[in-house]
Amino acid sequence: MSLLSSLGENKIAFFSTQPYDKTFFNQYNEFAFELDFFETQLNPQTVTLIQNCSIVCVFVNDIVNEAVIKQLAEKNVKIIALRCAGFNNVDLEAAKKYNLKVCRVPAYSPQAVAEHAMAMILTLNRKTHKAYNRVREQNFSLNGLLGFDLFGKTIGIIGTGNIGKAFAKIALGFGCKVLAYDIVTNLEMEKDGVIFADLNTVFRESDIISLHCPLNDQTKHIINKDSIALMKESVMIINTSRGGLIETACVIEGLKEGKIGYLGIDVYEQEEKLFFRDLSADIIQDDNIQRLMSFPNVLVTAHQAFFTNEALTQIAMVTYNNIKSLLLENDIENKAALLV
Repeated sequence: MSLLSSLGENKIAFFSTQPYDKTFFNQYNEFAFELDFFETQLNPQTVTLIQNCSIVCVFVNDIVNEAVIKQLAEKNVKIIALRCAGFNNVDLEAAKKYNLKVCRVPAYSPQAVAEHAMAMILTLNRKTHKAYNRVREQNFSLNGLLGFDLFGKTIGIIGTGNIGKAFAKIALGFGCKVLAYDIVTNLEMEKDGVIFADLNTVFRESDIISLHCPLNDQTKHIINKDSIALMKESVMIINTSRGGLIETACVIEGLKEGKIGYLGIDVYEQEEKLFFRDLSADIIQDDNIQRLMSFPNVLVTAHQAFFTNEALTQIAMVTYNNIKSLLLENDIENKAALLV
């Protein structure tokens, strides 16, 4: 039996799928896997949709807790493949308990997310989104569009993995002073001119703070009442990482008081109920997101930082290669991709 035919006997169930997921995963399915695409989120109720699948492929807002994993094991699912880098939504201990392999895509064009973070900074600062709408209405006034020079400002980066490192290079290119915090100092970044400091120093000295760390017990609500109190007046906060890094109620208070001058978020604590859906005809029940969107100095994008052709290509190819390696060798050469 050939390699392709052997792999092709395995069916993959994709959850939380969008049209672009189908496009890229169909395009790069060189191993001839059978594919089932479900638009719905994976959760304890929708797991029943899985029929004769040995692999499930999930995204950031799918619920992969012990209740789901137990049902997956009962359905003879062997692999949970995340088509993203973050894995805070997966109960890894339960996966071990039920003998399921879990893999992810640890890096897929970190430049995509880093560039989006800088785009949010420039948009909030120079208000190009507002200028665009004004000019289309034949309003050529500059009142209310005043920005500041990014050159010479201090940007604080929390988390210096692949994305944080890429963002630091962009910030240095703008002539910014770059402070960074991580549990391990990156010597290569130091040679480039990045200054590593303790977390409180980053909070106190930064004009702009950009979050690029994973969500875990240590980083949850790293932006909270106490950390905001340390920050400069009119600080700009950018989050393209995970929504849970920010305690939303505290940020709303900071915006109301003027302590936070600008907020750009591509992720949100309760985004699984909102993002990747068209809710234009619905009444959104989430008062926090409605309040955030009412501020003129807040920019919300719907988890699109990763959304480039290069990133989606890498996500599909790496996901398939992870699955192939686990099926054939029960291991993955890139250890960062294998979680269980």
